[in-house]
Amino acid sequence: MYAVIRAGGKQYRVAPGDVIQVEKLGDGTGGQVEFPVVAVSSAEGQVAKESGARVVGQVVEHGRGPKLLVFHYKRKKQYKKLRGHRQGYTAVRIIEIASGGQSFKAPELPKKEAKPRKVQEAEPEAPAAEAKAAKPEAKKKAAAPKKAAKKTPAKKK
Repeated sequence: MYAVIRAGGKQYRVAPGDVIQVEKLGDGTGGQVEFPVVAVSSAEGQVAKESGARVVGQVVEHGRGPKLLVFHYKRKKQYKKLRGHRQGYTAVRIIEIASGGQSFKAPELPKKEAKPRKVQEAEPEAPAAEAKAAKPEAKKKAAAPKKAAKKTPAKKK
C-alpha cells in the first residue's frame, strides 16, 4: 500500500517504512507527525481520495542540505554578488498508513547495541601515572641552561 502526502508545498509518494526528507518541521511535534493525505492506493493501479485516510510518521533527524551557490551578475556594471544557501530539512520515517478500516504499519527497526567499551586494568594505570609524574622532572633536567659562547674581543685598528 502507498499514499500520496503533502508536506512543505510538495507531494511525496510514501509506503510504510520509507524515510523521506521534508521541509524543516517545528520541534513541538513530539516526534510524531501526521501528514494530510492527497490520495491512497490499496492495490497497484487503483488510486482513490480517502477522507478517512491518515499517514503518521516519526521524526528521525533534523539536518541541513548541501550548499547551493547563488551568483548574481550584471555585465558592464561591475556588479557581482555570491551567496551560499543550505536548506534545512527533517527526515521522517513513515510508520503507519491507515485507510478504509485497514492499517499498514512499518516493521520495527532492530535496536542498535552499543559497542562494549574497553576496560583497562587498574595495575597498568598506576605505572602510567608514575611515568607521567616522572616526565616533568626529566624535562627539567633536559632544560638546563646552556653555557654562553665565548665572545672574542674585537680587534683594534
